[in-house]
Amino acid sequence: MPALPSAPLRLARIEAFVFRSPIATPVRTSFGTMHDRPAVFIRVEDTDGAVGWGETWCNFPSVGAEHRARLVESVFAPLATSRGFDSAAQAYAWLDERTAVLAIQSGEYGPMAQALAGIDLALWDLCARRAGLPLWRYLGGHSDVVRPYASGINPDAPEDIVAARRAEGYGAFKLKIGFGEDRDLRNLRALRELLGASTPLLVDANQGWSLDEALRMAPKLDEFGLGWLEEPLRADRPWAEWQQLQRACAMPLAAGENVVGDAGFDAAIASRSLTVLQPDLAKWGGISACWPIIDRGLRAGLRYCPHYLGAGLGLLASAHVLAATGADGWLEVDSNPNPLRTELMGPLRAIEDGVCRLGEAPGIGVDPDLQALAALTARRG
Repeated sequence: MPALPSAPLRLARIEAFVFRSPIATPVRTSFGTMHDRPAVFIRVEDTDGAVGWGETWCNFPSVGAEHRARLVESVFAPLATSRGFDSAAQAYAWLDERTAVLAIQSGEYGPMAQALAGIDLALWDLCARRAGLPLWRYLGGHSDVVRPYASGINPDAPEDIVAARRAEGYGAFKLKIGFGEDRDLRNLRALRELLGASTPLLVDANQGWSLDEALRMAPKLDEFGLGWLEEPLRADRPWAEWQQLQRACAMPLAAGENVVGDAGFDAAIASRSLTVLQPDLAKWGGISACWPIIDRGLRAGLRYCPHYLGAGLGLLASAHVLAATGADGWLEVDSNPNPLRTELMGPLRAIEDGVCRLGEAPGIGVDPDLQALAALTARRG
């Protein structure tokens, strides 16, 4: 992977905008349920008037979006506009260092890391737009092609949503499991019958099992020819447990959305228990911190498949980074209804032969119409 480009920055303002889209069907995981779809969009503007857009992870808890927006505007904006920077990466590193003690003192490390990640995405979008290049090309990529997979498939009648997404062109699918052995296996049998043996089928346990539970379930999953088993264990469990499961498991293991920091990712890579590495750019690190981690993971032979389950701006940023790496990973695209995703995902709406093309529009290629989004979410309320 190429080194990250460098261009000087001097910011004039940073703003955060919160949206919530009501949904008819809640999104369920093994640890909680989303009753609406929140989003925090971040707009940065430099002193020359150039603009960039990012997004901060805010799915949980249910009040998290408003809180993260306040962190962006009250903590990070005054710092980020107080000086110039040689690059987006330098801005990220300086802001991270300046807020490290505050994050510890307040016990707010996760929310502050998420706020900063969204700012970083916006900075890179700004830099690419200013250069007149799509973000994938600005980062040194040579192809705009990404392969999406349909994710977030709930345990309630999953064959219905899979059939609908397959009709849209998706060629791979990820089912949520961790809802009891009988239900999980019944759903997997239904999907394999629908999809056939050759279509990639993945599963995500959302940290739902202990090691003993995972060791008991793993052999029962083998018959389905799964592409990977994602987060079967809690992300804070020792890597020795992941290694034990990997030795007993026929399918690849995937994780990374809840790993944070260089040391955390280096330990994950060194454990050799994972086949698929899944950092979430909107949850920790943005592009500045995740780019070198992705590089180290690829050099170690891991597959990079970015985690993402939010609205459209973060999804596009994830797609551009995946394309820029030149790796063969899949792009996670949430299957569940979310106007804040579908209205902003731009070229990712069009799937042909199982792939999308990001195109040549500068930056991430989308400019949110905030008034239209507010009217859209209000109408659906």
